[in-house]
Amino acid sequence: MMMSLGLFVFKLNTLPYQNTSRQVNYGWGTNTRFGQRPVSQFLGLGEETMTLKGQLLPEVTGGVRYLQALQVMADSGRAWPLIEGSGTIYGMFVIKSIANDNAEFNSNGQARSITFTLNLTRVDESQAAMFGDLLTQAEGLYNKASSALSNFASGA
Repeated sequence: MMMSLGLFVFKLNTLPYQNTSRQVNYGWGTNTRFGQRPVSQFLGLGEETMTLKGQLLPEVTGGVRYLQALQVMADSGRAWPLIEGSGTIYGMFVIKSIANDNAEFNSNGQARSITFTLNLTRVDESQAAMFGDLLTQAEGLYNKASSALSNFASGA
């Protein structure tokens, strides 16, 4: 496993990325002073973004269906935990954009090469907030599964 975003696992046979970039911004306010340098004050953490870029070769690696799975996740409007394969927990991220370029087409119009860019933005305030949100999401999934099981058992 290279990385996971929620239940989606980035690995060589799904959506292998070749490049990641992470940017963490910090807020600083400044006030100008007469005859002196401006004074600065730390205002707190700013926006944190992560970008994953890669190239898919559907005959060898994952195909367009994995990009579609990420699009369904983005359509849900939910935040997902981003965890690196090494165990590094980055936090809760939303999918801000998905872009892909197709090239080298087969006779049926299917791309033999797909270059993708996935832009993520962190939305949690802290690791503690992230784990609280994960618990809420897990409880929601459990409740839906219990409801589906009871509907199945009752023949509905």
